[in-house]
Amino acid sequence: MRLVTWNVNSLNARMPRVFELLDQHDPDVVCLQETKTAAEAFPHLEFGMAGYHAVEHSAGRWNGVALLVREDLEVDRVVRGLDGEPDVQEARWVEARVGGVQVVSTYVVNGRTPDHPMFAAKLAFLDAARDRTRQLVAAGPTVIAGDLNVARDDRDVWDPAVFRGSTHVTPEERAHFEAILAVGLVDAYREVEPDGTGFTWWDYRMGAFHRGMGMRLDYALVSHHLGIRNVVVDRNFRKNNRAGDKPSDHAPLLVDLDRAPDR
Repeated sequence: MRLVTWNVNSLNARMPRVFELLDQHDPDVVCLQETKTAAEAFPHLEFGMAGYHAVEHSAGRWNGVALLVREDLEVDRVVRGLDGEPDVQEARWVEARVGGVQVVSTYVVNGRTPDHPMFAAKLAFLDAARDRTRQLVAAGPTVIAGDLNVARDDRDVWDPAVFRGSTHVTPEERAHFEAILAVGLVDAYREVEPDGTGFTWWDYRMGAFHRGMGMRLDYALVSHHLGIRNVVVDRNFRKNNRAGDKPSDHAPLLVDLDRAPDR
């Protein structure tokens, strides 16, 4: 299975790039975040013409997550929303079984600042994600993919001193992230690239992308039922393209998976 996760930062603004991604990488499933579209406006027809079935959980102009699944793969066990999350109306979690693997696309609460009420909401969301993930891993092959809005450790930020005291890097967030892994998942990128940088997000300001001022916020967390063959951050999708449209501030993360040989 080839899986891609990408915070697209508005489908409406980025549709040509999504089709480019499908054409270049031929993924089996794509996990999208920040689709920023209403359910009734979601481009099911357009994706269908490209050979993909879409499962979406939408909230209008903010947030929104989706799965794009190649049309020849079986899709069932669709779940929208997450038991215990602070606000299900924010559309931050969608899951479906794709070819026998339960795949989740999630967009974790940003948290703003550690003293903001949304920080507590972020930790509550991560708690709910942990509890649901435990159920999924106990049931079979699972992938949790998306913008988790946590830099797992200091390797995952361009300058740890700059972020000290900020959201994304606090001990509380990192502990909650590790608690999700502890139910039976591995961080696919770190499994393949233990010493790699792997940034997936760069601020639009200050020439951050070209100066290497990034963070690793996007992940594929994979259960023990699956083997990881390859992981790549496609930085080209963070660059300006020939069409001249503005890129997302995130790059796609590509993961090639197999069933583990003893499963």
